[in-house]
Amino acid sequence: MNFIRHRAGVSWALCVLALASCGKPEKPGAQRAESGVRAVRVGRAELRPMERTLQVVGTLSAHEETTVAAQVAGQIEKYRVDLGDQVTAGTELALIDTTAYEALSRQSAANLAKATASAANATQNLKRTQDLQKDKIASGSDLDQAVAESDQAQAEVRSAEAADAIARLNLERSRVKAPFDGAVAERIASLGTYAAIGTPIVKVVKTDPLRLRLEVPERESIHVRNGQAVRVTVEGDTNVYAGTLARVAPAIRESSRMLLVEADVPAQGSLRPGLFARAQIVVSAGEPALSVPAGSLITFAGLEKVVLVVDGKALEKTVVTGRRGADWVEIVSGLSAGQPVVLDPAGLRTGQSVTVASPAGNQTAATNPGS
Repeated sequence: MNFIRHRAGVSWALCVLALASCGKPEKPGAQRAESGVRAVRVGRAELRPMERTLQVVGTLSAHEETTVAAQVAGQIEKYRVDLGDQVTAGTELALIDTTAYEALSRQSAANLAKATASAANATQNLKRTQDLQKDKIASGSDLDQAVAESDQAQAEVRSAEAADAIARLNLERSRVKAPFDGAVAERIASLGTYAAIGTPIVKVVKTDPLRLRLEVPERESIHVRNGQAVRVTVEGDTNVYAGTLARVAPAIRESSRMLLVEADVPAQGSLRPGLFARAQIVVSAGEPALSVPAGSLITFAGLEKVVLVVDGKALEKTVVTGRRGADWVEIVSGLSAGQPVVLDPAGLRTGQSVTVASPAGNQTAATNPGS
């Protein structure tokens, strides 16, 4: 009898617990967990003004570069500069046998003075002869001779002037001078060397601004023009240097189908002639382009995607991206302006049910934004 009562009591307790369990309210979110619905936030694909740039490569070179050669023959007597020295136009770089050319200059000056004096005497003699001839004292032949002597004296003066100019020019050229502002890149001839006319002596380069030579593909060549901004980077330097497109070739090279352009880049930082450089030519400063928030982009297996919400379901969409900013990514293809994209879409897959959270935190069913 006691055993039967005990079993009846246990059965009654289990029934009470079962009834209590059936009447217990469901925990918040339990239904959502079972159905797999996920609340998401969305942003929109929108047009924004962006720079349009061309990515090109090239080489930095000196703006001007020349090898200064001897213009007169002689021994190199002295150097005024050395490797790396800064020079201005007209700075003396070297001296060539100035003693000999100074002597020749003095000699030519003396010959000119002598010829000038003789010409003056001949002119005076001609005037006297002309006066005497008027008084019938001098004959016609005397006048002819005086005229001839005066003409000869004037010719000798002109010849002496030319010789003196050449002597002074050679003396000036014996002082080898810089043709423009720049720096000494190389001393070529050694001190004491006899230099014939045309012998290379000093190499001078102008490095500010630098000349950046770039090649633009034919299909992009219609977009470049003088005055466009250029951003320059070089290997091993994190700085970005600013330049300006200054020269555009008049024709495309037939061999390479490239257009040669040149930018002027101020010499600063680690920039120097000979460096390989990467450049961005800014061909448009505010061209509208489609973009999405950076947080809406996911990358998997080399593909870039965004997630749309269509009829309450997630829809993955493959896109092609372009330029990037701090909080946006350009969409080259795959979307159109105004389409909403899911922010932080990690883990979402096509077909998964979603609800769009409003700014107040309420959840609403998503409408069809288009695919």
